[in-house]
Formats: sequence, C-alpha cells, structure tokens
Amino acid sequence: MINSHPIRLLTLACALAAAAILASLLSGSVELSVSDLIRYADGTLDGIEHQVLSELRIPRTAAAFVTGSALALAGVLMQVLLRNPLADPYILGLSGGAAVGALTSIMLGLGGWWLSGSALTGAFVSVVLVFGIASRSGRWSTTHLLLTGVVVSAGWGAMINLMLSTSASTSVQGMLFWLMGDLSQSRISPAAILVLVFGVAFSLSGARTLNVLVRGDLLAASLGVEVTKTRLALFFGASTLTAMAVTLAGSIGFVGLVVPHMLRLLGARDHRLLIPFSVLCGGGFLVIADTLARTLVAPQQLPVGVITALIGVPSFIAILRGTPSR
Repeated sequence: MINSHPIRLLTLACALAAAAILASLLSGSVELSVSDLIRYADGTLDGIEHQVLSELRIPRTAAAFVTGSALALAGVLMQVLLRNPLADPYILGLSGGAAVGALTSIMLGLGGWWLSGSALTGAFVSVVLVFGIASRSGRWSTTHLLLTGVVVSAGWGAMINLMLSTSASTSVQGMLFWLMGDLSQSRISPAAILVLVFGVAFSLSGARTLNVLVRGDLLAASLGVEVTKTRLALFFGASTLTAMAVTLAGSIGFVGLVVPHMLRLLGARDHRLLIPFSVLCGGGFLVIADTLARTLVAPQQLPVGVITALIGVPSFIAILRGTPSR
C-alpha cells in the first residue's frame, strides 16, 4: 500500500506528525490556543502561558519526538542486523545497562545530568560487553549475537531486581517510573539531535545495502557488500540511537518493535521508504502517547511506557489479523 503512493503518504505522515506535535503543545491543565503559539513565536506572549510553553511543553514534546524517532530507527537497524522483523532496540541489553546506571544515580540521590550520564554510561558498558563477548568468540553470527544479548540482558535484570529490593521506599517510585519510561524531566540537547540526524543520514545513505543485507549474508556478499563491516556499523548505529533514547526517557518499550513492523506489513519493505516513515511515525506515536500520559488522569501523570503498550498492542493485533498469511 505504501509503495503505491510514497510521496503522498510521506506528506501525510509529515502532516500527522505535525498534528501530533500541535496537539501536544495545546493540551494540558493550562489551556492554550493556536493564537498563543503564534504570539509565542513572535515574542509577544507572556505570563503563565509563556512559562508553560517554554519550560514544560516545548522541551517535553521535542524530547518525545526525538526519542520516538530514535527508537523506531534503531528498531529498523536492529531488525536488519538480526534478520528478524520482531527484534527491538533493547534486545541486546542496552536498556538493562542504562537502567542499572540510572537506578544507581537515583539510589545515591542524584538527578539531572548525573542521572542522564549514568544511564548513558550503563548503556555503552552493555554495548562493550555484548560486542566484546561476541567478538572474542570468533563467531560474529546473528544467532551468537542474539544469545549474547539475551545473557547480558538477564544479568542486568538480576542487578535491577537486586537494586529495587534493597533501595529505600522513597526511591522506589522514581525507579519504577524510569523503568516504565518517563518524559516529565526530559530535555533534549544538541548532541541528541545530532545523533538522530546522523543516524537518519547514515541509514538513508545505506538503504540500498540494507535492502540486500536483509535477504541474507551470502547474497549480500555475492553482490559486493562488505557484510562484516556493515553489520558492525548497524550494531553501533542502533546501539548509539538506543542509548540516546534511553538516556532521554528511560525504557520506553514497544515503539522500536511495532512501528517498523507495522510499516512493513503496510508495504514499506524498501528501506528508502521504511526509514523516513519510521522516523516520522515513531516520533508522532510517542508524542501522542506522552500527551495522553500527562492528560488522562491530570494532574497525575502516567508512565509513557504504559500508554505506548496500551495503544500499540491492540493496534498491532488488529493489523496482524487483517494481514493475510503467506
């Protein structure tokens, strides 16, 4: 379906992403209008409306879009790397390493950049572990890489459970919110935007190679693809995008798994289409989920990871039910 009218549908995806961002900026306990956004843009808006936009909604909406886009793109790359359309960005243990780093910071009463830095450090420790174990074995195969990731994830999971069971009760709620995904304190940085832009550029420049690699290593090698170098680039590219996303918003599940897979089911099998659609739809999807998370039971806020699952699971099932078996 997507292959038949790619330009029209890509324009529609851009419009829907813009509509999701607009709805996020206007929705909340403080009512805002489009005219308020126009006044904010030309510098004539003041008072509580200006404060809400500049300090809360714009940073949070931007963080949600960047995080969702990065997770969806990482999901595309990971699914090519493992040749499995149901692989997700967290399958190699990055979220577990980031979680251990973040929970350590929370246990010590540290927040802000300390928490983000600890999560980022933990994510890259996990990358080094998985890469080191898989490389030293001399078997850089899809199966061995996947098994290594599963084992590393299990180890991180045990450490997370230990930390939760031994932490003070005052820290546990914050830990659980982070583990379920939380954008309430998220703020994007130029580095995060640079990572996403570089990831999109890298992926689009190699889209034809991804189209070949997904069909198997032997075919790709016969067509001149440097399989090992490409797989390493996919591994580190997906890992960097995932680490950035987890550092921004915690462990938000489902986005990187379902968004690319749904788009494939809708016909976007060519990575020249799948990559931009995934970036737009992943970002828009997380913006919508975060808007619901902060408005459904206002003034209380829900973890955004709960909303992504509540929206994504039935949508995924509906598409699977409507897709004929092959």
